[in-house]
Amino acid sequence: MTVPLVTAPPAWASWLGAGGLIPFAGLALALWWPGLGQQAFSSHALASYGATIASFLGAIHWGLAMRDHPGAGAGPYLWGVMPSLLAWLALLLPPTWGLLALAVLLGLCLLVDERRYPHYQLQAWLPLRRRLTVVASLACLAGAVGLLW
Repeated sequence: MTVPLVTAPPAWASWLGAGGLIPFAGLALALWWPGLGQQAFSSHALASYGATIASFLGAIHWGLAMRDHPGAGAGPYLWGVMPSLLAWLALLLPPTWGLLALAVLLGLCLLVDERRYPHYQLQAWLPLRRRLTVVASLACLAGAVGLLW
């Protein structure tokens, strides 16, 4: 199957991506104010959201492999499930370590995307992916530091 070359993500994808950063930023910020008495809730919510996003990022690869290369072997499918499995493990860690693990996992997802998106002719999406990942990863890191503060 031939995949049409996309020159840039549509504007609505950028808006949705930016909107998806609101929980990252808001929950990370909440972790810097322990006086709110919501640190346990906020850390759990931030880690759960990060794990959900990591799972979504892996699923993209599964879907692209199904669409473009159903007989290409197990590689894309294996990677497709790895973020959700690693994110689940991160949720089992103590909150600070879990948020740190999720920050690293989101970065790892970006590294894989940087390598694989050109294969699917999706390199035009990488600048958006980079921006979203930087903010999401920094939010997880900031949340982890906020828990220690």
